[in-house]
Amino acid sequence: MMSTAAALVVPVVRSAGSYRVPRADDAPGTMQTPTGPLTPLDRDFVKRVRLAGLWEIPAGRMALAKGGTPEVKTAGEHLIEGHTDLDRATLEAAATLGLEVPDEPSAQQKAWLKQLDEAQGPEFDRQFANIVRNAHGQVFAVVAQVRASTQNSTVRDLATMANTTVLDHMTVLEDTRLVNYGGLSGFPAGSASPSPAAGATRR
Repeated sequence: MMSTAAALVVPVVRSAGSYRVPRADDAPGTMQTPTGPLTPLDRDFVKRVRLAGLWEIPAGRMALAKGGTPEVKTAGEHLIEGHTDLDRATLEAAATLGLEVPDEPSAQQKAWLKQLDEAQGPEFDRQFANIVRNAHGQVFAVVAQVRASTQNSTVRDLATMANTTVLDHMTVLEDTRLVNYGGLSGFPAGSASPSPAAGATRR
């Protein structure tokens, strides 16, 4: 009877564990570094933070140049300032951990930048607010997961900084009053976004 109970319990525990990151010493591909074990999720996180800066800084510059409202321009300033500081910290973390990080945006991020570059006037404002807010909403969950689970102090410090930065950017983007919350999708970071303004509707 005990063996039967154990057989029933194990799948439940494993299922619940699917929502957690494995312990560092259990995760396949874990590397040892001077600042603690580095899991595949940790490594992926550092690369994602680097990628975020590579497209969001240019997006912020577009908002400064093309934004039609003070709120859009303010959001652009926050993107530039926040990701400039975060990118510097990311490169330092990568050097400490011995990681190679990207030096250009992903194909999807380049497509978002092209989309924003081609948009003008109020259409640009709507697309900027919704595309960038949608992307931040996705990465926010990843940042929280890494911050809660990592055993690497370098990654933990970077996740703490990223958490503050992403939350600030979500807030200023929402302050534009252009975010269509019903249109925010659940597409994972780096995957294709929905149609032009991530669900934004024309006024």
